[in-house]
Amino acid sequence: MEFTGAKRKKLRLASDQRNACYPHSLQFYLEPPSENISLIEFENLAIDRVKLLKAVENLGVSYVKGTEQYQTKLEAEIRKLKFSYRENSEDEYERRRRDHISHFIVRLAYCQSEDLRRWFIQQEMDLLRFRFSILPKDKIQDFLKDSHLQFEAIKDEEKTLREKEIIASSPGLGVTKVESVYKIPFADALDLFRGRKVYLEDGFAYVLLKDIVAIILNEFRTKLSKALALTARSLPAVQSDERLQPLLSHLSNFYTGQDYSIQGNVGKISLDQIDSLSTKSFPPCMRQLHKALRENHHLRHGGRMQYGLFLKGIGLTLEQALQFWKQEFIRGKMDSDKFDKGYSYNIRHSYGKEGKRTDYTPFSCLKIILTNPPSQGDYHGCPFRHSDPELLKQKLQSYKVPPGGINQILDLVKGTHYQVACQKYYEMTHNVDDCGFSLSHPNQFFVESQRVLSGGKDIKREPIQPEAPQPQPSVQKAKDTPSAPASLSSSLEVDMEGLEDYFSE
Repeated sequence: MEFTGAKRKKLRLASDQRNACYPHSLQFYLEPPSENISLIEFENLAIDRVKLLKAVENLGVSYVKGTEQYQTKLEAEIRKLKFSYRENSEDEYERRRRDHISHFIVRLAYCQSEDLRRWFIQQEMDLLRFRFSILPKDKIQDFLKDSHLQFEAIKDEEKTLREKEIIASSPGLGVTKVESVYKIPFADALDLFRGRKVYLEDGFAYVLLKDIVAIILNEFRTKLSKALALTARSLPAVQSDERLQPLLSHLSNFYTGQDYSIQGNVGKISLDQIDSLSTKSFPPCMRQLHKALRENHHLRHGGRMQYGLFLKGIGLTLEQALQFWKQEFIRGKMDSDKFDKGYSYNIRHSYGKEGKRTDYTPFSCLKIILTNPPSQGDYHGCPFRHSDPELLKQKLQSYKVPPGGINQILDLVKGTHYQVACQKYYEMTHNVDDCGFSLSHPNQFFVESQRVLSGGKDIKREPIQPEAPQPQPSVQKAKDTPSAPASLSSSLEVDMEGLEDYFSE
């Protein structure tokens, strides 16, 4: 694959040529793409693929895989991102082309560590499982052949001859009429043999259609794992290209949602509302920072960065921010002059009024989870990622989360699904069955909470009372902020190190 700065010229292929390029809506990605694409398209395809895989992960945790609700929501995500999903859809060439190229781009980014490889393989397997589940039965044999899998459906005469043995060897099948049976080498069906779920004869396993997907996924996992290892060996040559290196280095933890800048929310809240809002609409990461600030009248620089930009994003103006931090700090051991000399400039800098005049945006969940972990005496970070499970449990109990909800959240944390755990916390504290969004930003939590509390969504019961009830002034609903820029490389140019230096002690 080659990259150019100019916009890629669309290839005009005849219908039969287009079909030959991508005969199916799913594939094993055995051959890398060979066409020229622009750097802009390279970026956009990479970002869309990561969005899709993260949606696959979130839906796989939130719903039982294979259920109607799971299938419907995943199909909607795939359709929204313009990737292939159905075999007989019209004009599928461009969707399948996007799917093919984007897989290989993200493979470059996710081959760099064992954790990244494991995550990438799991999401790609779940995506393949979904696509195979909706593949028409008359297309399965062609797909297997094109994927170089020597699995062949046996003829009706052979199936009738062995039908009793196949039914007897398949738990749960009962007397159901056997539809498709595949004859495959015994070595490819070891998992089914180990579980005594398959009929064996003369070195071959006779596998039912419902069980063939497990073998296909195992083959896919093996091939993709080997391909990622080979890609990792070749990565230094790719990273030497200065056009691609920033993208590939940051793609695995890059935030692709809204930036939640202040422009759409400026002046929407007053300082008197913050205490009340912290117990009703703040995510746990910001709730614990606010509590620590009120109790200690100080936060170290990591906490000030994380909480200060969050408050900026929910609508605190520069003047309000200066007043808020100054009032709290002078309640401790700091006099007014020391605050003005040591901290006022830092706050103005974060609002883009000093230094490089960069208008910094609030931290996303990924940035909070993956960078600058808290140490002793710090209160920043993600409670689901950085808290001891027992302390997290106590904290959730103090937030009046029901015992059943706490267990669900702790299970998600144990599985390292930190953002989904926070999403479950949102559902529990706002009394909704399905929040209807994938949580990826603390300010998104706040915006969605305000929508619920202002009647934007159906609520099942009376909301859970906050732990310290206070008079609740009316809160204007925060508006949606503009989407983040499409260009990843331009976003990466924002230098956060300067802000960290200004906030340091």
